[in-house]
Amino acid sequence: MSVPAIDGILETAVYVDDMEQAHEFYSGVLGLKRMVSGDRLSAYDVGPAQTLLIFHRGHTDEDVETKGGVVPGHGTNGPSHFAFRISAAALEAWRSYLAEVGVDVISEVVWPAGGTSLYFKDPDGNIVELASAPLWPNFQS
Repeated sequence: MSVPAIDGILETAVYVDDMEQAHEFYSGVLGLKRMVSGDRLSAYDVGPAQTLLIFHRGHTDEDVETKGGVVPGHGTNGPSHFAFRISAAALEAWRSYLAEVGVDVISEVVWPAGGTSLYFKDPDGNIVELASAPLWPNFQS
C-alpha cells in the first residue's frame, strides 16, 4: 500500500500565557488578521490555507466535545518555534520594521542554499522566524 499524499501544513500552533498580549503582538506587530477569538484559542490568517493557532497554555490539556466530535487535549511546556515564509526582497524591510517597533532580532542566519532567516521572540519567549528562499529544497523563490 502506498502512502497517501499530504498537501501541506494547514495549521501550526504556539502556546502562550497571556492571550491579549499575544494578540497585540501577532495582530498589532506582525499584522496578522485574527479569524477566531476565544478564551483558549485564537486563529490567525497567515496566507492561503495557512493558519497560526495561538493556544492559552494550560487551557487545552483536556479533550473538548464539539458537535462534530472530540478534539483531543494537547499542550506544550516552554518556548516553541515556527517560521513564516517571506520573500528575499522583504528582508531589509522586515529588519527595519522590527527595529522600529522595538522587536530585537536575536539571530540572523544565512543558509547554505542562500536563504536568510531572522529570529526573534514573541512576548512568551516563543522563537519566531522569518525565512526567505532558498532555504529547504522544497522552498525556492
